[in-house]
Amino acid sequence: MFGYLQIQKSELLVREYEAYKSVYCGLCKQMGKDYSFLTRLSLSYDCTFYAMLLMSVSKSCTGFRDGHCTFNPLKKCKFAKCESDCYSKASAFSVISVFYKLRDDLVDGKFFRKLLTRLILPFFSHWRKKAANRYPDIDKLAAEMMNMQAEAEKDEPPSIDKSAHPTAYMLAGLFALEAENETDKRVFYEFGYHLGRWIYLIDAADDIEKDKKSNNFNPFISDKENYDSERISAILNQSLARAYDAYNLIDIKDFRGILDNMLLLGFPSVQNRVTDKLNGGNNE
Repeated sequence: MFGYLQIQKSELLVREYEAYKSVYCGLCKQMGKDYSFLTRLSLSYDCTFYAMLLMSVSKSCTGFRDGHCTFNPLKKCKFAKCESDCYSKASAFSVISVFYKLRDDLVDGKFFRKLLTRLILPFFSHWRKKAANRYPDIDKLAAEMMNMQAEAEKDEPPSIDKSAHPTAYMLAGLFALEAENETDKRVFYEFGYHLGRWIYLIDAADDIEKDKKSNNFNPFISDKENYDSERISAILNQSLARAYDAYNLIDIKDFRGILDNMLLLGFPSVQNRVTDKLNGGNNE
């Protein structure tokens, strides 16, 4: 994942921010427990959102407990308690995602990045196998996504829809796994699809200048299409709006204020920072 699914901290109540941090810390602790303390370095906002959404729809958060930070034992923090496997699913998804990203870096990365990747990959390969044994459906979705992405990047000129489809497909399938009936499955699939599409495209927009310099694939870099910041914003807004429409059909039982904050304020704020950068920092 990419780290774009963030809160808008200034608009959260104090208790909501503390609850968000407690889920983040709870997931961090679970990743170390399930795999290794090193996997905690790969903890992302995206997987925290995933864990919080799972805990919300399953109403599995049973309260909070005081403890000490796993990285800094002198620092006190709170951990959200969970009676289901929401943390374990999010941990597995994080490890699996990092593994496939590292494997992709071996193909597209530069020399020193490839060297570092070769040193790290054997560890994540071991942890990925452990995660895949426990959650084979998640691993299958991630593997399919990588294969589809490789095919999509062969298109010339690049297609926005085809390039974004693999990530959208993966998240759609990931969220649909939580559905208890066909109606919920359609809603979760729709939400995951458009959220995944937005994540891929916001990352592509964020990397435009870097990809131009390194000559890497980017669907917004085309000789035949002009993707200025206004057009990119319109494309991103469409995906985010459709994701929010589907989100409103999900039965959110816990953390509603935090999740609303992310969909309505956090994600748009991230998008504004990216499009502002495309304009040279001149957006209001």
